[in-house]
Parts: sequence; C-alpha cells; structure tokens
Amino acid sequence: MKRIALFISSLQKGGSERVMVNLAEYFHARQYDVILVTQYKMETEYSISSAIRRVYSEPDESLLQGGRAANFCTRFRALREIWKAYKPDVILAFLGKNNLMAVATAAFLPSKVVVSVRGEPTMEYEGKLMQLIAKTVFRFADGIVLQTEAARAFFPKSVRKKSAILSNPLNPQFLGRKMIEEREDLIVTAGRLDENKNHAMLIHAFAKIAEEYPTVRLVIYGEGMLRADLEALAAEKGLSDRISFPGNVSDIAEQICKARIFTLTSNTEGMPNSIMEAMALGIPVIATDCPCGGPAALIENGVNGLLVPVGDAFALADAFRRIFEDRDFERKLRENARKITEELSPDKVNREWEDYLNRI
Repeated sequence: MKRIALFISSLQKGGSERVMVNLAEYFHARQYDVILVTQYKMETEYSISSAIRRVYSEPDESLLQGGRAANFCTRFRALREIWKAYKPDVILAFLGKNNLMAVATAAFLPSKVVVSVRGEPTMEYEGKLMQLIAKTVFRFADGIVLQTEAARAFFPKSVRKKSAILSNPLNPQFLGRKMIEEREDLIVTAGRLDENKNHAMLIHAFAKIAEEYPTVRLVIYGEGMLRADLEALAAEKGLSDRISFPGNVSDIAEQICKARIFTLTSNTEGMPNSIMEAMALGIPVIATDCPCGGPAALIENGVNGLLVPVGDAFALADAFRRIFEDRDFERKLRENARKITEELSPDKVNREWEDYLNRI
C-alpha cells in the first residue's frame, strides 16, 4: 500500500482546502494510506472521514518562546519528525510557504515531494526575494502541480520540465442535479470577502443596472474582513434592501441553483472552484479575465460564459444587460456551461492526480 501525506495550513473553508479534502477522501477510498498534515485546526473547517489520520505540525506554544529564527527551527524540526515517523512515499503540499517547507524538511529523506501553486505565483510568493526563493527551492521538488500555462511560465525551464497542469475536481454535490429552467432574478457570487475578490467592483456594477432591472437582487455568499466595508458600500448606493450577505452556508449548491447569473470579480485567480460549480449547475457565469488565467481556462467568452476586464464595473454591468436582455443567449450559456460536468468530473480529474503522483 502506498502512503501519501497531504500538507496544508488548515482545512478552513476555501477552494484549495476543499480540493485537498476531496483528494484525501479519494485516495483513502482507493486504499492508499493517507495522512493529512495541517499546522493547526480552525473553528470552521471542511469535515473529513475519521478513518483518515490527521496530524498537526505546529509545535506546542511552550516550545515557541524564542526569537523568529529559533521558532522557525522548532517548526522545521517538528515537521521533519513527522515525515521521519510516518515515512510517506510521497508528500503533496499546497500553497505558498507550505511548499517551501515541505521541500526543505524532507531533504535527504526517501519521501518524494510534490508541491502545488494554487493561484497566481506572484501572489503566493510576494516580493522579488520570495519569488527567487520559490524558483530556487522548486528545483529540488520531485514534481510541481500548477493550474494554468501562465502560472507555469513564471518558473524557470528546470521547474517547468517536471511540472503538470492539473485541474480541480468538481465537488460531487454539484453533480447529477437537474438544471432548473425557471430562474429567479438573482445575481450571486461566493468567496472570501477580501481585497482580491473585489466585491466592491460587483456592487458598483450592480448599482449601474439596479434601476433598469428593479426585480433583480444581488446575494454575496462568504465571510471576511471586508464585510462591514461592503455592507457600507451597499448602503451608500441605497441598495441595502437588494444586496444581501448571508455569510458562509453549508448548502451553497441549493442556495445558488436558481440564480440567473453567477459572477466572480477577482483580481487574480488560479482555477476557481466557484466558477466550475456554478457552470455545473447550468448558471451563466461572468468572470474577470484575471491572471493567472483560471477563468479564461474555463470560459470561452460568449460560448459558455462571459469574461470582462479586471476592475471594469462598466463592462460587468454591460455583461449583466447582455444576459438579462437575451433569453436565447442566456439559455445557450447555460447548456454549454453544463458540459463541464463531463470535462472535470471527480473520477476523471482525481485519476489524473493519482497517475501523476504514481509517476513521481
């Protein structure tokens, strides 16, 4: 039996964390010995089978009483001891510094290390020094999983040669649902309420069409540090009664399935799960054509969705109008969007991940 260690900071609700949980469950079902390593546990997390061992790498607070360098060494030793104790055949790490730590702490151990950049590399590794470190350290990884060709182009040739572009598997709860024909006048979005998701652009765009379409409402799912600011912006636009913020919900598929439009207004994205899931439900998607190219990899503009420039609220408002004014066009987007359920089915995508890790 092969042993796989999956490494990420936590399982708090986010796209990368969901993919890691899905992979853990898939490998466990395939009779792999799965160890899920996280630094810590958050209050709200994705649930995972009790049969999958979970190990925490963050040392006890009593051991982190030194300076920054001393604490780094303590964390380094703790993670290396986990690899030595569990002896995984392969370590799969997700995101930012986790990738760097996985490569460094597994040095000279028999475990193979695969790292995965989940978004725009210059966002995961901010600043020239961190980008240089990432490009250097990744040379020593056994494999690199990226999500778009644009992300691959960031790295030197020695890294690109051992990389693979693998998509996210669709969340099973979005599969096998009958497409709802009668839709409500809803525009929806889902994601963390932070600067990168740029919900302010969405509210500005909605304000531009609000009088034209008085029955349309905007629902923004998710939580984050900008919630109060976004609620204030909605109030400033006089739209508090038509823009709602339900927070995180457990049954997001059920909540959004009747919407006429799903939109994602991010400044950067890897391979957005939220777009994939909305398309699987047959919801026309409007997304920003942002780096590192995730939305553009999923959406063929005007065929199965619409792409608009980053930060352009006027273009987004026009895209809303295009869908609301043309029912035939809306229907075409719905039908074409649903094809993603075949292209990115969990069985197909998870097997691609499995095949890649087995080659490593």
